[in-house]
Amino acid sequence: MNDLAKDSMTAPSNSSQRLDFNTPAMLRKRRRRALKDRLTRWYVSIGGLAVLAAITLIFFYLAHVVLPMFTGAELDARKSQQPQWLAGQGEALLLAVEEQNKVAMRLDRAGRVQFFALKNGAALSQYQLPLPADASITSVSEDQPGSQRVALGLSNGQVLLFKHAYKVSYPDNVKTITPTLEYPFGEAPISLDSQGRALEHVAINQSGDTLLLSASTGSELQVLSISREENLFSGEVTQEERRIELPQIAEPIKDMVIDPRQQWLYVFNGKATADVFDLRNKSLNGRYKLLEGEAEVTTVSPLLGGISMLIGTSKGGIAQWFMVRDSDGKAALTRIRDFQLGDSAITQIIAEQRRKGFMALDASGQLGIFHSTAHRTLLIEQVAEGPGVAALSPRASRLLVESKGQLQRFVVDNPHPEVSWSSLWGKVWYENYDEPKYVWQSTSANGDFEPKMSLSPLTFGTLKAAFYAMLLAAPLAICAAIYTAYFMAPAMRGKVKPVIELMEALPTVILGFFAGLFLAPYVEGHLPGIFSLLLLTPVGILLAGYGWSRLPERVRLLVPDGWEAALLIPVILLVGTFSLGMSGHMENWFFGGDMRLWLSNDLGIPFDQRNALVVGLAMGFAVIPNIYSIAEDAVFSVPKSLTFGSLALGATPWQTLTRVVILTASPGIFSALMIGMGRAVGETMIVLMATGNTPIMEMNIFEGLRTLAANVAVEMPESEVGSTHYRVLFLAALVLLSFTFVMNTLAEVIRTRLRKKYASL
Repeated sequence: MNDLAKDSMTAPSNSSQRLDFNTPAMLRKRRRRALKDRLTRWYVSIGGLAVLAAITLIFFYLAHVVLPMFTGAELDARKSQQPQWLAGQGEALLLAVEEQNKVAMRLDRAGRVQFFALKNGAALSQYQLPLPADASITSVSEDQPGSQRVALGLSNGQVLLFKHAYKVSYPDNVKTITPTLEYPFGEAPISLDSQGRALEHVAINQSGDTLLLSASTGSELQVLSISREENLFSGEVTQEERRIELPQIAEPIKDMVIDPRQQWLYVFNGKATADVFDLRNKSLNGRYKLLEGEAEVTTVSPLLGGISMLIGTSKGGIAQWFMVRDSDGKAALTRIRDFQLGDSAITQIIAEQRRKGFMALDASGQLGIFHSTAHRTLLIEQVAEGPGVAALSPRASRLLVESKGQLQRFVVDNPHPEVSWSSLWGKVWYENYDEPKYVWQSTSANGDFEPKMSLSPLTFGTLKAAFYAMLLAAPLAICAAIYTAYFMAPAMRGKVKPVIELMEALPTVILGFFAGLFLAPYVEGHLPGIFSLLLLTPVGILLAGYGWSRLPERVRLLVPDGWEAALLIPVILLVGTFSLGMSGHMENWFFGGDMRLWLSNDLGIPFDQRNALVVGLAMGFAVIPNIYSIAEDAVFSVPKSLTFGSLALGATPWQTLTRVVILTASPGIFSALMIGMGRAVGETMIVLMATGNTPIMEMNIFEGLRTLAANVAVEMPESEVGSTHYRVLFLAALVLLSFTFVMNTLAEVIRTRLRKKYASL
């Protein structure tokens, strides 16, 4: 007892051994740590929110640039005018506005041409056309939009031609526009009807030095060709007239139009049918029924370029027709699309001079603005109280309407009529095409160009490139990741993984340069070897593995566990050397010496040197590191306890891999595939340099493609800021961003479900 008491007295007390965590130093340390934690939390939060805000701002900026394309047209009415000079003139036959929107022209039935200021209606100058005595104007026709040539059919069977021109000068540094009249074929009228009968309808077209005139009297056609030739040495001009005899028709003629290529003459009669004459063969191409029921043709106008005919009806409808060739090469007038203005008869159709749009005016004074290619109705608005005559400026920015002795001016705001959802994503029947197609062709060399801005071939090309790239990259990357993380020795894994991840740092422009200049021609010259390599490599690996398993155990034990993959290097090199070395021999044995010609001629499969196969090889090589790195980390992160537990319960390594490891790592593997897919979809330089940039919708692996990203990179520097082309390119970027956002969101949802499903393993 004494010893115990003595020990208890000598033992240190618990209070003396207790650590003090509230010393000033410890308190300062905890305060600093808490401050760092708060700062780090705020830093991470602000950084994450900033990223989300940046993405949101990018999305809204793209939408801000894109949305104006889908707004309609607007008319801003100016104060109506009733100038004094208008009271003394007769009925208006024709109105026109010059390029600068400063001067307008009016032609009345008496042959007076009045030029006046568009802004205030002030008279500028007046001309009297040299009409023959006792002759009056019975019909009027304009040449193609923008030509400013006018043909007047007279009551004595003659045609008077003139052109209203506007000369710009700068006296005293002040811009001055002087309107004048010109007579390119002389002031004397040209006789068209030998019997001197009134020309009820007239049509004109000048192509180069050849003028073509057509007129009708009742149901009788008169066609005259006038050719002019100038001697380069003497300057003497010779003129030759030639009549074109065509089959006659029985019905009264309502209107007629001459094709600008001077191949077709369209004659519209009172029974709502059209007779199309081939002027080169002097024959009737065919008679076509235009309307059904009681509707009648009230007016006809050619669209810009003269290929399409716009036919207005008594029921307020407008139809677009043009010649289409069938499989036998025969051209037939075909109805393409329809528009509806109202219920009143269409009295005038005005085609724009620089776009495939047009305006229509009906008998009730209602105006409609349309675009043919986009099949879009942009505006319907009342502009007059009854029938009238209208003129549209060359830039389609001013509209002049005369009705009931008053001139009404409008400012037209119609910046982007060429775009509609149907023209962006659907098949469109373009002029000179045999059928509706998906086409991207944003620019052309001529002024009559019909914009073709379908995003379908670009989206298809994006998915096609990503598909072939993933077809190569996904199996290789996933299998390599699984083998590296599960079977490979740690020492070997430490060398292989950094090398593969280092491939990700290789600039894609280098890969694209290599693919375009070396890989594409090499693949073209070694097609049998390339396909043999893709087919024989898996077979060679399987045979090598089978042969290795048949060797004696003492031989197999010479190779350390996990290093067996090194034995496949000579196998792959041997298979590659054999496949590529035998390429020429296989081409001679099976494909007549040229596999490319064999594909094109015997199988009918088009072949382009820069095609989807080259993109799949090059872009697959670029995508492999992304997929491999994430998938390998996912497989390697599977707890070893799961693996050892499965093996301890009697499962083989392969069963453990397929039923435990891969299922547990499936969320990470799926994320790797989605990130690789996103990388392939957004790739620019490789597809830009290795595909040929052909925007076609063909799944053929031997044909090229164009992706959304590559198209933006190619055409954005050349597009006019604020133009329709510019905004469509931004729409392509918005589509790409939306696609990536949807894919990532879907991937996250699936990954979360997979994680919940296999979390209990």
